[in-house]
Amino acid sequence: MTGRPKDTEAAAFYHGYIQQVQGDDALAAVEGQLVEAMALFAGISEERSLHRYAPEKWSIRQVVNHVTDTERMFGFRLMFFARGFGSPLPSFDPNIAAAGAEADRVSWSALVEEFRQVRLGTISLLKHLPEEAWRRSGVASEKTVTVRALAFIIPGHVAHHLRILREQYGLPVQYVPKG
Repeated sequence: MTGRPKDTEAAAFYHGYIQQVQGDDALAAVEGQLVEAMALFAGISEERSLHRYAPEKWSIRQVVNHVTDTERMFGFRLMFFARGFGSPLPSFDPNIAAAGAEADRVSWSALVEEFRQVRLGTISLLKHLPEEAWRRSGVASEKTVTVRALAFIIPGHVAHHLRILREQYGLPVQYVPKG
């Protein structure tokens, strides 16, 4: 299903992510972003991946782990609601997840590959959604959200963090998406 989500399809907080996605095709955004992210990650060494731009801030490894964990979480919500489940889903605290992951103990190459694999799973999920599934919705974190909105939130969240990696962590702009 193409088309951008309406304001009523997600809590106001998520519109900051949705607005970072160009175009009306969430699947195209997710696919194109994989190329962008992998190009950016390829320029980061194992040593550099431990960099923090300030004390108490996440390392680059922790940021990528967070992006991967959050994509899994949003992807699960998307699948759950798309398949017609109606039970509300709990909230997700990224700080708890980050602490539990201990991402700085995982090699950079393993974290990059994990992101790639999770993103490929997201692409597959979106490619095979029945048309009617895109219009379904559910409650997560005590807020109603549609499957279509989640499909835009996923690349929007990643875009947000790729921008932070470039602006705060000093990573170069290596890829400019066609658009």
